[in-house]
Amino acid sequence: MIELIPAIDLMDGKCVRLTQGDYKTKKVYSENPLDVAKRFEDYGIRRLHVVDLDGARAGHIIHYRVLERLAIRTSLIIDFGGGLKQEKDLTIAFENGAQMVTGGSIAVKDPETFVSWITTFGSSRIILGADAKDRKIAVNGWEETTNEDLIPFIRAYHEKGITQVISTDIGRDGMLQGSSVEMYREIRREIPSVHLIASGGIASVRDIEQLEEANIPAVIFGKAFYEEQLRLDDLLRFTQKTN
Repeated sequence: MIELIPAIDLMDGKCVRLTQGDYKTKKVYSENPLDVAKRFEDYGIRRLHVVDLDGARAGHIIHYRVLERLAIRTSLIIDFGGGLKQEKDLTIAFENGAQMVTGGSIAVKDPETFVSWITTFGSSRIILGADAKDRKIAVNGWEETTNEDLIPFIRAYHEKGITQVISTDIGRDGMLQGSSVEMYREIRREIPSVHLIASGGIASVRDIEQLEEANIPAVIFGKAFYEEQLRLDDLLRFTQKTN
């Protein structure tokens, strides 16, 4: 059964969404991220993906107090990303309730540091963020596309101990046009032992079903929920099977 992981993206302490990572497209959906998180929990969801967009822009963790509230006042398993550049940022995230953290740009820009995190904190707590545009890894808030091919990039870090990967097809993120099922199928074929979390493009229950049929372990959804195209009532059949 595919695991459902809703996303809460934070700017100015509020729950927002961007389109294709463009800060100019910011839309505020809730002044209180805790209320949103509690709604997810009420529907049987057990995990939450939290992104500190202000932190990503600043290059260091900012919304650790929001993280702390989410962790204290819900029982959700939280993975946290955005602005994690130094070990002290990870320590702050873990001390404030994150069970896992996600690193993307740093895995490209400073692989030595990223690998050291796996050694220091353990592979179960470090998630690789492998975000791609036309199958090439993108970094720095998706503003820069590298020459790194997606699957070899994931494979190299899997061999270094990474067990979980969040992969976003940037071209589909926030577009509500469906997920890149074939891309995820290919990753699963090439690296079957990695715990792959699909992200980007989810617009309907059918999109989730297609990923489940492709044997993708988990999926992150966001904008479709906030735009009321994806109702939590419609997701109960997934959450009830996993609880």
